[in-house]
Amino acid sequence: MSEKSKLTIRLDKVIGIINPNIYGHFAEHLGRCIYPGIWVGENSKIPNLEGLRKDVVEALKAINPPVVRWPGGCFADSYHWRDGVGPVDQRPRRPNIWWGGEDSNEFGTDEFIKFCRSICAEPYICLNVGSGSPREALSWLEYCNYAGNSSLARLRAENGHPEPYKVKYWGVGNENWGCGGSFDPVYYAWEYRRFATYLKRADPSIQLIACGHISRDWNLKFMEAMRNHIYLLDHLSIHYYFRSPSFGDDIKFTDEEYLNLLFDVQNLKYQIQQAINIVDFFSEKRKNIGIVVDEWGTWHPQATVESGLYQQNTLRDAILAAVVLNLFNRYSSKIVMANIAQTVNVLQSLCLTKGKKTILTPTYYIYDLYKSHMGNYALEVETQSPIIMEAHSPTSSSPRFTGRKLEPLQALDASASLSKDGKRLTITLVNQSLDEDLETKIILSGDKEVKEGELVILNAHDVRDHNDFDAPNNVTPREEPIKMKRKILNYVVPKHSVNRFNLTLK
Repeated sequence: MSEKSKLTIRLDKVIGIINPNIYGHFAEHLGRCIYPGIWVGENSKIPNLEGLRKDVVEALKAINPPVVRWPGGCFADSYHWRDGVGPVDQRPRRPNIWWGGEDSNEFGTDEFIKFCRSICAEPYICLNVGSGSPREALSWLEYCNYAGNSSLARLRAENGHPEPYKVKYWGVGNENWGCGGSFDPVYYAWEYRRFATYLKRADPSIQLIACGHISRDWNLKFMEAMRNHIYLLDHLSIHYYFRSPSFGDDIKFTDEEYLNLLFDVQNLKYQIQQAINIVDFFSEKRKNIGIVVDEWGTWHPQATVESGLYQQNTLRDAILAAVVLNLFNRYSSKIVMANIAQTVNVLQSLCLTKGKKTILTPTYYIYDLYKSHMGNYALEVETQSPIIMEAHSPTSSSPRFTGRKLEPLQALDASASLSKDGKRLTITLVNQSLDEDLETKIILSGDKEVKEGELVILNAHDVRDHNDFDAPNNVTPREEPIKMKRKILNYVVPKHSVNRFNLTLK
């Protein structure tokens, strides 16, 4: 057991407010995410709420999901919204050109909004730029948000929804450098300006998210082409998948592959910082352009088009999710939204379904633990702990890291936040070590002391442990009592664990 670890919480040093949307989600017409992960139809034998899968709705509502992105993904730039409204039996069946099979269009705009309302989340709609037009985008916005007596507002009322939906977040295309049309960044900027000009005029209250990239060249050229039209840009998105042969399989991976995966978070941090640097340079403080990481998560080799991007979800995935959310918290002054991919049955999902059964993954429990951070003030933290992977690891030879200064991987990773009334402190502390419990001194730096608190731990015997339909509770959180003396807590952080402290201050 190591005695060299320390975590210092700077109560008097605020980074920014943690936008609840950092804990957002993403649902695409892909594999079994929508059908039957979210939508089973009113006539299904699976218990449902007007067609929405009841157990999934209840599970998601319990973790306070702030926002859900839909309908894609690659699917978005081939989706035409008019196919998904009106009587279900009259909706056209279309081939899913990106993910195979066909889409019945049973789950369309009205069903998506109903889903968001059922789980108390804001809708985030991704518009079709690749094969669509500004006119189609304007029509979709009118259908969702217009309160007058236009033909599309009347159509929405005829479909059972007289009140406008007031959808706030709109993505102007998805991955338009690839499946969204293979644009170059300058041409995409022309298209973005064209779409945004009309959308902002039709509804000035909306927020638009532009398609960025983890290519510095794309973001640089796009922002240069937007230099004189910054007023049309609210946020820039980037996508990041943890996908490499050096990470192993979803369940079968070596200890080295476990560490390689966690080491790669350093590259995500680099990509976030690069995006921030570029938008800040071109906005010249005229406008605070936010960064949106609206697709992120693990993508293991088992997740193929043929499998519907289905993969199992282990404690390792949960530890990664915790470390990434800690990173987002620490960048809360610029990151305004993030959406893990995806909600049900696809990639790093929160829920897995099989027939009438639904199980919760270890990643689901991370979102349950971390929801205490939402809306709080993010605080500076300092960690001191053993090095578990040196910077010259094999992963560092990957092109993702070429020419970069790398840092060794510490065992401990943390973030902390303070409620707006200053009475509740949330600390999320991860021990990434595979084999060492860490005796850690947690110190509060500031003029407040702890009155009482609670601790919840997510852990298992092995990082490969997971929940399946025969054993759905292999990896679940447990509560532990804590004793904190004024401003110092001595705590042994279990190996490969995620720990959430909720402390009441005085």
